[in-house]
Amino acid sequence: MIDLLWVALALVVGLGIGAGLGVAYVNHGLNSLAQQKTAEARLLLEEARSQQKEILLQAKDEALRIRNDAEAELRESRQGLQKQEERLQRKEENIDRKLEGLERRERQLQSRERQIEQLHQEAERLKLQQVTELERISQLGRDEARALILAQVERETRDEAARRIREIEQQARDEAEKTARKVIGLAIQRCASDYVAEVTVSTVNLPSEELKGRIIGREGRNIRAFEQFTGVDIIVDDTPEAVTLSCHDPVRREVARVALIKLLKDGRIHPARIEEVVQKTQLELEHVMREEGERVAYEANVQGLHPDLIKLLGRLKYRTSYGQNVLQHSLECSLLAAHMAAELGANVNVAKTAALLHDIGKAVDHEVQGPHALIGADIARRLGRSPAIVHAIAAHHYDEEPTTVEAFLVIAADAISGGRPGARRETLDLYIKRLEALETVATSFPGVQRAFAVQAGREVRVMVQPDQIDDLASIHLARDVAKKIEESLQYPGQIKVTIIRETRAVDYAR
Repeated sequence: MIDLLWVALALVVGLGIGAGLGVAYVNHGLNSLAQQKTAEARLLLEEARSQQKEILLQAKDEALRIRNDAEAELRESRQGLQKQEERLQRKEENIDRKLEGLERRERQLQSRERQIEQLHQEAERLKLQQVTELERISQLGRDEARALILAQVERETRDEAARRIREIEQQARDEAEKTARKVIGLAIQRCASDYVAEVTVSTVNLPSEELKGRIIGREGRNIRAFEQFTGVDIIVDDTPEAVTLSCHDPVRREVARVALIKLLKDGRIHPARIEEVVQKTQLELEHVMREEGERVAYEANVQGLHPDLIKLLGRLKYRTSYGQNVLQHSLECSLLAAHMAAELGANVNVAKTAALLHDIGKAVDHEVQGPHALIGADIARRLGRSPAIVHAIAAHHYDEEPTTVEAFLVIAADAISGGRPGARRETLDLYIKRLEALETVATSFPGVQRAFAVQAGREVRVMVQPDQIDDLASIHLARDVAKKIEESLQYPGQIKVTIIRETRAVDYAR
């Protein structure tokens, strides 16, 4: 028991000694660690103080540099301000000098104005004296003298204006004539068609006089059947070996002519055969007209025409105007208009198409009432032609007022083709009426003594009374006569108006 107590006591003592030793060891370790940390802190503090000194030195250097830079900029700014101040001072001095000069000039101008005013007053006084003296010498008042001077100035101005008008008109006429001759000459030279005036054939020659009886038939049945199927009247008269076909429609007349020739060659002439031949001839003629229309369109280089327009063009092959074949006339107009449009820079396609179709209304003018120009324009409009082409067709005889270059080119081409010598033939009555109308227009003006149409109506010579029409008034009269002819007459080409003023002085030696 006692041993156990000693053992326990020894164990407790041992534990106490061990604990004390442990505490002493721990305290010793902590003290060592504290000393180590203190040394490290001192080192760090010394390093921080060293860095602080370096930073302070750098800050002082930077502050010194900034101060030096600011002082340099300040010096530069002061120098710039000083220079600007010097420039402003010089400008002020210049302005002062200019103001002094302006004031000096203003004083000079005021002095000159006073001198000018004095001179003006002196001039007015002298003018009044001169007017008074002139009135005393001429015995005319101011209003009378002014009226006299104005009348003289007006007369001189009118004479000068008339001379200038004559010079300008002559110059314009020369230039226009030169250009027109060149353009028209080139156009005619390029197309140069060879054809003569044609006449609609209405007479069929017979191999023998006996065939007239066969044409008439028993109790006239053959001639009645022929007239019924063709719509053409057959005139069998005393003309030897010939019969005459009469119809207003040239196509029907051509069908009748060809059918009658076929019947005469065949020898079988009776109503059934007549009907058969006429029907075949009509089909053949339709084919011929279509081919002729296509040929003319191809030669004129006009594309895209409606088939009905092609057919109507072909119908013009059997239509004449004053003996001129209308289809050939249309082709020539198209070629002329195309060449002139190319020379003038106009629309070539519009000009040549309108010129080719300008007389298309003549193919149906016996069926439709109205001028052929408007009929043709309406047909072209309905068959898809452009408004420019329709206008040129309608205006080629001035049924509409022409407003485009192409319309005037179609008018010119129509006049050139129809007005060339030998192209057309007029009857004597129409020719005489046209000349009489031309002379009537010329003699309708006051002061005209006589008028003569010469050169087949291409020139009218007007004799005026010299005591009523002077040289300058003759110029105005020529222009007025030409304008009235243009407005009231229809004619191919152009008409020259010549005014003749003759003064005669007669005396006798006794």
